Amino acid sequence: MRAPVVGFPTNVDLLLRTRESKEITVRLTAITTIVRVPLMLVAGYVALTAGGASVSASDRHRDLHVTKECSQYTGAAGSFCTITSSNVREIKVGSKVLYDQAAGIPAGLLDSNVVLDAGAGNRALGRCTLDFATGLGLCTFSDGTGKFAGFNARIDVSYLGGTDWAWEGTYSLKPDHDKDR
Repeated sequence: MRAPVVGFPTNVDLLLRTRESKEITVRLTAITTIVRVPLMLVAGYVALTAGGASVSASDRHRDLHVTKECSQYTGAAGSFCTITSSNVREIKVGSKVLYDQAAGIPAGLLDSNVVLDAGAGNRALGRCTLDFATGLGLCTFSDGTGKFAGFNARIDVSYLGGTDWAWEGTYSLKPDHDKDR
């Protein structure tokens, strides 16, 4: 083993902090200066990038405001509602919200897988749960195809009257579709 370099400590404790304020301690023992410096740089890089994902365009959530009319919704599996207004470019007026399960299981609720179909292979996949007694519910979307690839949303559902319902929430898209905004 080599003797330590004069004027440089034989034991060095590096205390590094990640973006989440996690502390990482790296102990360097009797390593020559030539090896120490690159090792310190690598340790610093690891500490700065470990668990500290940067905020990208796909992480930005935008407001979602949609209305739909459900005159074609019968409560049976396969029935649907039609989008009548939307502030989201990918959710076009006339898009269909298709319900995979029948209403009433469990009693008083709609709890169904859903497909938001904007046509031409552009579909978002999600789940909606609605309490018919209160007229309130929640829909979540976790991915999709076409323009909805990478689509995520959390949406509060509320009854407007007649056959009309509102969706209010947030959404995000993967960067490929988000860059034009």
